[in-house]
Amino acid sequence: MLKKDNALVMLMVETIEKILSYVSEINNAEELEKDTKSFDATIMNFIALGECVGKLTDEFRDKYPEINWRKIYAFRNVLAHDYFGILPQEVWEIIKNDLPLLKNSLQSILDSK
Repeated sequence: MLKKDNALVMLMVETIEKILSYVSEINNAEELEKDTKSFDATIMNFIALGECVGKLTDEFRDKYPEINWRKIYAFRNVLAHDYFGILPQEVWEIIKNDLPLLKNSLQSILDSK
């Protein structure tokens, strides 16, 4: 793994940890939407996560096809370009269902190096 890719994966793990900490005391999508600071911080970090994906080398992404890199980057685009159309329920489901799995996958990549 290139140093650049390694640094980006480390940053992605840190970004996921930030998102999870922002919502640690939030119980559902409605609460997240009402907590505008946490909601905005969460969205900004999802955008940062997608930016990291966009900077990974093609070789790195190809080496780990089990991670849906395109979907992560596409979600970043939705958030960045359609901010007022964001569905809090969708964001919440991604946080609860997908982020822990992504974090584990990225951590496994780092641990294998």
